[in-house]
Amino acid sequence: MRLRSHLPNSLNLLQAALLVAGFVLAVSPAQSLPVSTDPQLSYSAKDLVELRHRAKDGDQVLDVRTKVSGSRNSEEEVRLQTSPSVEDVAQNTAPATELKPSSSAIDLNPKLIDGSPVLQRWLNKIPNVLEDIKRDPGFRTRLRLGYSQFPSTNESSGWNVGVEDVFIDRTGLTVSGDYQAAFNGKRKAGGADLRYYLLPPGGYVNIAPVLGYRYLETPQYTTDGLNVGFRVLLVPSRTGATDLSLTQTWVNPRSDEEVGVTTLSFGYALTKHLRLSTDVQKQNSRQKKDTRFGVVLEWMF
Repeated sequence: MRLRSHLPNSLNLLQAALLVAGFVLAVSPAQSLPVSTDPQLSYSAKDLVELRHRAKDGDQVLDVRTKVSGSRNSEEEVRLQTSPSVEDVAQNTAPATELKPSSSAIDLNPKLIDGSPVLQRWLNKIPNVLEDIKRDPGFRTRLRLGYSQFPSTNESSGWNVGVEDVFIDRTGLTVSGDYQAAFNGKRKAGGADLRYYLLPPGGYVNIAPVLGYRYLETPQYTTDGLNVGFRVLLVPSRTGATDLSLTQTWVNPRSDEEVGVTTLSFGYALTKHLRLSTDVQKQNSRQKKDTRFGVVLEWMF
């Protein structure tokens, strides 16, 4: 009888405890589940979450968890929330392989490519532009033919011919030569020189030591021998469009027959290959000082 009388009270207490526990569970927040144990997340979504946190925290692996409130997020929602940014992916992937441009990749008209050497060069191989500017000469090899005037030799007139700056391979070393004479035979001069440009040939300014041989003949003296000196070159516009040069040499230096030769030359391009040049030249010897003026047509290679 006592057991039966206490049984209802025990059941009432048990029911009350269950109600209290249910209420506590209902009002308490849902516990977060690890992403790795969530059956609704794919392996791709898990990898993206891990990649994102690896990018932010270096090599430290975080315990990535997703909150579950009410119903769990779908795989698409998790993918959108956890997909890494472009910067994250860029920091965690190897650099892309350099792509070589091609006519098909940039969809150019074949006729345009055939008519443009620049496009052909770039499509074949992307050049190092800065290196090309430094190494490609700002001045060009020139073949010269022109008229000369010798004011100090009875205003005699004559002619001159020569070649300037024939490059030896892709170095700063060039070969030059010239010959000039009066029509009456009273003035003659000629020779050949080596010039070595010390600065990158693509620059606006250059300087070169000069070493060679020269022959000089005037009514007062005749001499020949070693020709040594220097050349300063200014190139305001590249590829031979315009330049200004000053050359100072000495023939038979440190001898009684020493002659100083100073030449100032200015050139201006008329077309892609044709250029007009003017020369002013002084010859200083112990016997006399001679001058020459020249107007020269130059063919540029």
